[in-house]
Amino acid sequence: MMAAAAVNTHAAAPSGLSASDPAELLAAVLRANAGTPNARLKQVMDALIRHAHAFALEVDLTSAELDLGMDFLVRMGQASGPHKNEGILLADILGLATLAQLRGAREALAQGGTEPALVGPFWRAHQPVRANGESIAASDTPGAPLHVRGRVCSLDGTPLAGARVETWQASPQGLYENQDPEQEDMNLRGVFLTDAEGGFHFHSVRPAGYPVPVDGPCGELLAAQGRGIMRPAHLHFIVVADGHKVLATQYFDIEDPHAHEDVVFGAVGSLLRRFEPDGRGGFGLDIELRVEPGETRLPHCPLP
Repeated sequence: MMAAAAVNTHAAAPSGLSASDPAELLAAVLRANAGTPNARLKQVMDALIRHAHAFALEVDLTSAELDLGMDFLVRMGQASGPHKNEGILLADILGLATLAQLRGAREALAQGGTEPALVGPFWRAHQPVRANGESIAASDTPGAPLHVRGRVCSLDGTPLAGARVETWQASPQGLYENQDPEQEDMNLRGVFLTDAEGGFHFHSVRPAGYPVPVDGPCGELLAAQGRGIMRPAHLHFIVVADGHKVLATQYFDIEDPHAHEDVVFGAVGSLLRRFEPDGRGGFGLDIELRVEPGETRLPHCPLP
């Protein structure tokens, strides 16, 4: 009976795999991925498998801890919806979104391209197209006036006419309009087309910094880490120009108290700017958006 039980127990294990040897287990999982037809998917999954197994060994991951992690991922999906995206937020607070942006732009940065910044979870599809010089702020939006003047050009300085510039920002209360029932739909959002000199300009109000959403699993993680939750005041931009890679970036108010401690690590380098007083109680921001020639491919838009 005992011998039969031993044989049955051994037969339940995968053929040729020693349950006590992590290297054999890793090799078996990699073999299972070997037939993946998509070469890039195979490369990504091979690396993910190797690093995940190495991580589990390094921290001596327990089954209970793995269950907690899987539950965290499930609850992230459950907490996502039309007002926030916990998946994007997690990539942001771990610095992965900023890392991917900077790595993807390293050749452009070497040639004077504009530094990228993460898209974030609040970009909306179908933002309204507005005429140059129009305001993106509804007439009842409080706050100090802000006039933004920009120019879109290629890396060599050639102005790009007809480029599409999307912008969005939080209010002076630190809320995007989809978070705030007091704001009208699509407030503080707009799409502008550049003129023959690559120029665009619009009016708005000076934004405020704000905390990232903390009512979901990502908020629990930040609390457990004892981290801050603030983003410095900023404006988002996405530039789409034919024959050029899409640029997603942000410009930050360097006078914001959290300018150098952005919870999502997006406030870097030249993106920190002083909003210049105009002498009439308002402010101005002048920017140049230099984009890299290449395939025009839009990032995923997180909100309808």
